[in-house]
Amino acid sequence: MKRKGIAAVLMLCLLLSGCANVFDGHYSSVKPHQQQSTAGTSQNVSAANYTQLHAALTKMVEAGRVDGVISVINYDQDQVEPDMKRVISEIMNSNPIAAYAVEGISFELGKSGGQAALDVNIVYTHNRAEILKIKQVRGVEEAKAVIASALNQCEADIVIQIRNYEDTDFIQTVESYALENPQYVMELPQVTVNVYPESGTNRVVELRFTYQTSRESLRSMQEQVRPVFASAVLYVSGDGQTREKYAQLYSFLMERYDYQITASITPAYSLLRHGVGDSRAFAAVYAAMCRQAGLECQVVSGTHKGESYYWNIVCDGGIYYHVNLLEGAFRERTDGQMAEFVWDYDAYPTCGEVPEE
Repeated sequence: MKRKGIAAVLMLCLLLSGCANVFDGHYSSVKPHQQQSTAGTSQNVSAANYTQLHAALTKMVEAGRVDGVISVINYDQDQVEPDMKRVISEIMNSNPIAAYAVEGISFELGKSGGQAALDVNIVYTHNRAEILKIKQVRGVEEAKAVIASALNQCEADIVIQIRNYEDTDFIQTVESYALENPQYVMELPQVTVNVYPESGTNRVVELRFTYQTSRESLRSMQEQVRPVFASAVLYVSGDGQTREKYAQLYSFLMERYDYQITASITPAYSLLRHGVGDSRAFAAVYAAMCRQAGLECQVVSGTHKGESYYWNIVCDGGIYYHVNLLEGAFRERTDGQMAEFVWDYDAYPTCGEVPEE
């Protein structure tokens, strides 16, 4: 009876967390897991050197794990703690996900199952779901495509991990895309950009878009202007001369309303649905309609009589010409005929001359 009692005590001890160490003669200082969720807690891994330790912690961070145990039974025990401190410092300063999402990493060296182990805890500024939503791209051009999609969908933010990163003016990227695609971008948002870390060729870029108009309203505006752009393409004669096609699109746009020339935060929508727009809205919408009809057309940013102003450059018969939609008629002008207009001559084609081969 006495033996049965002892056996029962031993079995109970085996079942209780942390009691296995009663057999190896010493107490483990590893803290028990405070498991938040199955997805947030990593499986045990092992490391025998600095490289493996770095890889194990990197994997935890990039998976958004909040805690985990790294077995170090084959590691030089005198080197474990200093190496772990170096790994944490390196990851926090150079790993893009850590720089973006991690507030701090702590660890405790002790024993798990009677064997040497590191108990790791990670505190995040962004949760696991946010980390897993990060878009992975190679190069800035792929990142621009992701940004374009986010603008088309009127999203509030986008986070992108860019390999082969190059310094880029992402605010200008957004402004350029909005100017070139007024049929999709109903309102130019205010843009906030954060890049993590501060240097390196593998970095995370966080962009936040602030709109004055609700997402639902912006999506509704997109639906309302879509048939207008489609109608513009149908308005162009398929067998007409190039100049005739440009003139037809000019007539389609300019004869819709007795326009009120003033700025709007929703340029394409206000222009095509309410007859309200400024030179930027006219130039952007006209260029988009031309491109959809297979015609080359650019938006020019410059000044007219010292005031900020926008107009177009078209390509007619292989020769470029200026077109100012707000002068009252469709006219193609050479550079020399653009008195009182100023623009960056190096940024746009020479107008009125046959381009050099």
